[in-house]
Amino acid sequence: MAKEKTDKLPFISELPKQVGLGIYYGLAVVLMLIVVLHSNQLADQHTELLKKICACILIVMSMILVTAWYDKLMVLPVELFNSRRLIWRLAVNDFKKRYAGSYMGVVWALVQPVVTVLMYWFVFDRIFHTRSQMVAGGIDVPYVLFLTSGLVPWFFFNEALMNGTTSLLEYNYLVKKVLFKISILPLIKVIAALFIHIFFAVVMLVVACMYGYYPTIYTTQIFYYAICEFILVLSVCYTTCAVVVFFRDLTQILAIVLQVGQWATPILWDINMLPDNLKWIIKLNPMTYVVNGYRNAVYGDEWFFEHFYSSTYFWIVVVALFCIGSLIFKRSKTHFADVL
Repeated sequence: MAKEKTDKLPFISELPKQVGLGIYYGLAVVLMLIVVLHSNQLADQHTELLKKICACILIVMSMILVTAWYDKLMVLPVELFNSRRLIWRLAVNDFKKRYAGSYMGVVWALVQPVVTVLMYWFVFDRIFHTRSQMVAGGIDVPYVLFLTSGLVPWFFFNEALMNGTTSLLEYNYLVKKVLFKISILPLIKVIAALFIHIFFAVVMLVVACMYGYYPTIYTTQIFYYAICEFILVLSVCYTTCAVVVFFRDLTQILAIVLQVGQWATPILWDINMLPDNLKWIIKLNPMTYVVNGYRNAVYGDEWFFEHFYSSTYFWIVVVALFCIGSLIFKRSKTHFADVL
């Protein structure tokens, strides 16, 4: 008799809870040892010690939370994996219908970002001569390239977050279906935004080549940072899409937060312009890690693992946001159909 084909998330849904927790504890302990044993002799040792203490506290807190909510946290990853084929089909359809009926079609997806880049470049480079300030700060790259490599990830974050937040409202007719896995709806919107991001990333690389910055081995890090941003925005979307069902004003609040966030993130300006005692505040924003990562991938010569503490902090924050989003979404989804 042929073995029945299963469609479960490998190594997670089939593992006993004790084994799953054991694997997580093992990975957490390994990460903690790496943090403790990591040494940077060129950095301030007091600051290094503080970073290690904060990282270890966050890791221990994650172990406690995962232990308490393991069963609830595993529901969402399993649902997404089991619905992967449906997610892909719906994401492609969502992308197509966005520009259905327009003569230029998907070209409109690039027009607005390109016009925005040109506008910022003209104002800051030609009028305010921002490049001269950047050169003084030690960064000697064309400002339009500096600007484009910062705006590309921001445009993706902005569009994916706004569309993912309103995904349940837009597909409210699917939310009311009892058997439909509504957890896939935010992911559909984020994937649809990723298609546009890929087009714009290609434009970014073309601009880099025009100024003599041709792809190198470091350019492959774009895939890593794209994955970082994808998981980050998806994690946030599970919280915002659940809250906006009950509090519709959240979309307006998010629009304001994103507008402020564009200036609070070193996109139009360089973080090295700030004094050292203020840089850490900006680095608390996970998008700072992504934006700087894209720039390193386009015209830099550093690997992501060379920024050890920044990478560790980013993934700890992302895991925490995903856990929070999963719990809020799971607790709220039984009430979505009644409200919508």
